Amino acid sequence: MAVWQAVVRIVAVGAVLCASSVALPGTVALAAPGVPSYAFADDVRSAPAATGTSDAVRLEPGATYRSALQGAKAYFRLELDGVSNVYVSVTAVPRAGATLAVGDGISVSVQDSDGARCSNDSAGVGASTSPQPITAWGAREFAPGKGLCQDAGTYYVVVERTGTSGEDWGLELAPVSESPLKKAVATGVPEAWDSATPVPPVAEPVAVRGGAGFAKATGVEEGVWSDAIVPGQTLFYKVPVDWGRQVSAAVDLAGADTDSGSPGSSGVSGSSEYVVDALDLALYNPVRAEVKDASVGYGGTQKSASLPPVPPVRYVNRYAPTDPMNSLRFAGSYYLVVHLAAQVAERFGEGPYGLTLRVRLGGSAQAGPGYAEQSAPRGFFDVGARDQGFSEDADASGGGAAGGDSAMTAVAVGGIGTGSALLTVLGVWTLTARRRAAVQIRANAQNPTA
Repeated sequence: MAVWQAVVRIVAVGAVLCASSVALPGTVALAAPGVPSYAFADDVRSAPAATGTSDAVRLEPGATYRSALQGAKAYFRLELDGVSNVYVSVTAVPRAGATLAVGDGISVSVQDSDGARCSNDSAGVGASTSPQPITAWGAREFAPGKGLCQDAGTYYVVVERTGTSGEDWGLELAPVSESPLKKAVATGVPEAWDSATPVPPVAEPVAVRGGAGFAKATGVEEGVWSDAIVPGQTLFYKVPVDWGRQVSAAVDLAGADTDSGSPGSSGVSGSSEYVVDALDLALYNPVRAEVKDASVGYGGTQKSASLPPVPPVRYVNRYAPTDPMNSLRFAGSYYLVVHLAAQVAERFGEGPYGLTLRVRLGGSAQAGPGYAEQSAPRGFFDVGARDQGFSEDADASGGGAAGGDSAMTAVAVGGIGTGSALLTVLGVWTLTARRRAAVQIRANAQNPTA
């Protein structure tokens, strides 16, 4: 056991010292060398962006696509029936180190064949101007009294650049379809809900490693989770939220290391250095529509950002006139996305910085509305005993569970990407330990009195 613990410590330290700058297949570089890249889905499909409707590539609900925004606009095509709601999220990924302005971002709309807009949404990098994934969404949905976009036919997803940045941005598109209900429900939205500021949970933090994209988001539940983040990095977590449940979250960022000798670290408590909107926490619903966010500046001492109270998840919330209630319309995996501005490195050092995520689920689970058919992807708006991604074995990329082997926890907390040699040693050691455990279990079964 002592040897095993020693290996864990060695790997944890090596994770910081041997951070790799090589982007893996299916990723787009987001920050400085050593910072994890944006991770696309393993089964992502290619969808070249078109400059007009005539050659727009078709998107199928249930699949995830990778593309690029190279000009002012990009077009994609949908062939839709006359009964399903369809949502399309678009995540734009600016280049690491890109010089951005406050207005830089994207606008996403779904339009019918006559050019009428079914929906429109936009997202930008914000006041920090730190390069980071930005997500907007579009929808063709059915609503009482809505005259446009209610028929089957051809629709277009139009992604437009906002601001002045002319660089190519990677795109991830994720169309999802939602079946109609077996029986109609009332369209009235309950006015009463618990809007009191939730008290963040207090407990011993459990180590976890955040994912590098929506598709690789790490599953967490109600509780307190510890992680590490470096400037310019964005971490993704997902929380299963059932019908009737009310999610809240807060994130704490540790102070800069005053003994590191890094820029801005000397006398941090009295430093005039300050980064606007340095720490950002955002909540997204299952179709990646932003529900709410919170940002705080950073002056080198510990800071905390908390999401404001949001209503419980209910089907009828879709009939509310405004967000955040309108976005809390279905059960499934909700995403917590944390970003630390790249400018923090210039003023307070490159870190890593300690991170504590506090998640609370209020309310009580209720029965679903009763869909007539399955969604695409299948089971997308369902919450089972454990959400997909809560596996017994977490991996260092953040695509697995919050738990897992202590070795993987050490890698997660200690470093932001490790050298292949260290991971090889760890993998061999883990496999050997599991095989020994299996042999011991079989021996005990054969000789229960031993």
